[in-house]
Amino acid sequence: MPRTTKLDYAEPWMEIASTPHDWKKLGAAELLRMLYYQHLIRAFEEAVLNLEKLGLVHGPAHSSIGQEGGAVGSVMLLDSRDMITGAHRGHHQFLAKGLRHIDDAAYDPRRAPLPGAVEDFLYRTLAEILGLADGFCKGRGGSMHLRWVEAGAMGTNAIVGGGVPIANGLAWAQKRRNKGEVTFTYFGDGGMNIGAVPESMNLAALWGLPICFFVENNGYAVSTTLDEETRETRLSSRGGAYAIPAWRVDGMDPVAVRLAAQMAVERMRAGKGPTIIEAVLYRYFHHGGSVPGSAFGYRKKDEESSWMARDPLERTAREMIALKWLTEDENAAIRRHCQDALHNAVARLVEGEGSQRRIRAALWPRPEFRDQGLRGDLSEFEGARFEELERASGPTGELKFIDAVARVMGRRMETDERVFCLGEDIHRLKGGTNGATKGLAERFPDRIIPTPIAEQGFVGLAGGVAQDGQYRPVVELMYADFALVAADQLFNQIGKARHMFGGDSPMPLVLRTKCAIGTGYGSQHSMDPAGMYAMWPGWRIVAPSTPFDYVGLMNSALRCEDPVLVIEHTDLYNTTAPGPLEDLDYCIELGKAKVVRRGAAFTVLTYLAMTPLAAEVAEEMGLDAEIVDLRSLDRAGLDWETIGESIRKTNNVVVLEQGPLTVSYGAMLADEVQRRFFDHLDQPVQRIHGGEASPSVSKVLERAAFVGAGEIRAGFARVMAEMGRPLPAAPADQAVAA
Repeated sequence: MPRTTKLDYAEPWMEIASTPHDWKKLGAAELLRMLYYQHLIRAFEEAVLNLEKLGLVHGPAHSSIGQEGGAVGSVMLLDSRDMITGAHRGHHQFLAKGLRHIDDAAYDPRRAPLPGAVEDFLYRTLAEILGLADGFCKGRGGSMHLRWVEAGAMGTNAIVGGGVPIANGLAWAQKRRNKGEVTFTYFGDGGMNIGAVPESMNLAALWGLPICFFVENNGYAVSTTLDEETRETRLSSRGGAYAIPAWRVDGMDPVAVRLAAQMAVERMRAGKGPTIIEAVLYRYFHHGGSVPGSAFGYRKKDEESSWMARDPLERTAREMIALKWLTEDENAAIRRHCQDALHNAVARLVEGEGSQRRIRAALWPRPEFRDQGLRGDLSEFEGARFEELERASGPTGELKFIDAVARVMGRRMETDERVFCLGEDIHRLKGGTNGATKGLAERFPDRIIPTPIAEQGFVGLAGGVAQDGQYRPVVELMYADFALVAADQLFNQIGKARHMFGGDSPMPLVLRTKCAIGTGYGSQHSMDPAGMYAMWPGWRIVAPSTPFDYVGLMNSALRCEDPVLVIEHTDLYNTTAPGPLEDLDYCIELGKAKVVRRGAAFTVLTYLAMTPLAAEVAEEMGLDAEIVDLRSLDRAGLDWETIGESIRKTNNVVVLEQGPLTVSYGAMLADEVQRRFFDHLDQPVQRIHGGEASPSVSKVLERAAFVGAGEIRAGFARVMAEMGRPLPAAPADQAVAA
């Protein structure tokens, strides 16, 4: 028989239940506040469902009726500095956090109508759910994207678990400020099983972040039961895997939730790291709308009625009445005041009577607001010093490309304490896998942060730090393909955040990654990411081809208030070209292309490692080609003035990229050029690109998959043939060699 030893979790896992003493100890004033908040949330949700029945809510309405106790019990110890993120079913948490921000403790909800500030808050929240211009996100967020930064409500989220990594970033910034702030991130039982959540839990525990993972276990992910989701249905058990203390609590008991929240908040404010609270509760209606789940057959009516008998709002009123701290009439007055406030808010938004009611036309956003705030206006560059190599004010000389990468990052970290770097292996191997952070871990040990292999977790965390606004994250994705692992955070969250939340929320994040075509790493480590990121207009994209340009473009990326992708290339890392010998503080203007070789026969539009190679091939072939290094690749950053000037001169265009036909940047660029400059083109836009498939590991197949000098020569020859012009004769030395 083997000898066995029972193992325990490193941190406690407990179930919390309230007692009559706990209710009494909490006191009349605090219970009155909790009752008032629940009444207001209930009345608000009822108003939303009534509007939904009239067809005035465009999109889903995920009601939180029945779950008010979990939201209210968890926020009562938070103030405006503390932050929350939520999921698609997040009205109750948003309302509770907003009330904590504006509530006047002197106001007695039993005696008087709601204060004007609260009525305005309800109006703006309801306006957002209806998609109107007066909403918190100017109508762009709707029911599932509610954000009020001043109140610490940093955004609800339509992606299951999508807000959890972002909350980790908020908590990271709070820990660095060290002022005792905490973050609560709310998600449902369905969210517990998505990769973003366990990745975030691991990072939070590893780095001791002041975050509470608050899971609302309502038993269903849409119609899928908890038993169908996971074998261990006590979801707070997950804390043991990450050494996070966890509490399981009856979410229909607001006082029990508050007791668990108090234990969690005390621990987090004391700097002892993350916590988990699992509130077991129930949503009264179906996943969306005002129809009960039993109407769809996945729940029984007696199940619904048994949970409703434990209603948290009624429980609070009943306990207060038993303690003689409330009368039936006072409870009815609170409900009436809340309903009246919602009636007033609806009246400001809707006109007409009965089933003929409609949203007031003047409240809709203007159609021309569609794209406003998609990205910043770059006003942050006022006073910036822009330079180009040919007019550099400081000394220049030959510089190894990878040394420019490390040097400019070191300079920015030296001059700006907000800047920090995170990524896999960046603290060792003499500066990561390629030397991009060489010497920085020794100089800035608390700002070169190595991560586990958890791209979704640490990329999303960086997005949360950027949303907090105080620090400047620089994320390294070791290979560009790994963006697909973190795709939700990169594109659904970081790329959309500014626009989705109304257009006024900066997202100052820099993402460094490398294109490794030709290194033998195969189809999952060789992507050129330009085409993929260009599909998400919230991202700015730069692709430096020289050490001088890298320094200037990285400085601009770190100054920018939008997320910026900085693409590097393994073929360039060990090359030497002109760069700054002393001055590391200049910028290169975003959206400014550069003609690196003058010519008149045809225009080559290219970027990154293809820029010097195109110039080299044109020189070898004796072609009068003009090479334009795009440098900025996002739609807003394409320099149509420089591109257009070249096209109007040559009347022929080649779009050159190294990667495959699929996920191609060149396809977008060629289409745009053809539509903008059709009248100036003597032939269709020509393209030089790799094969259809991603590169393979086999050296022969890999070489066949991407563009090199041979493919560029063939492409240039094809352009000349389409023009009806012969190729120049080869120089004598090349002819002899041939």
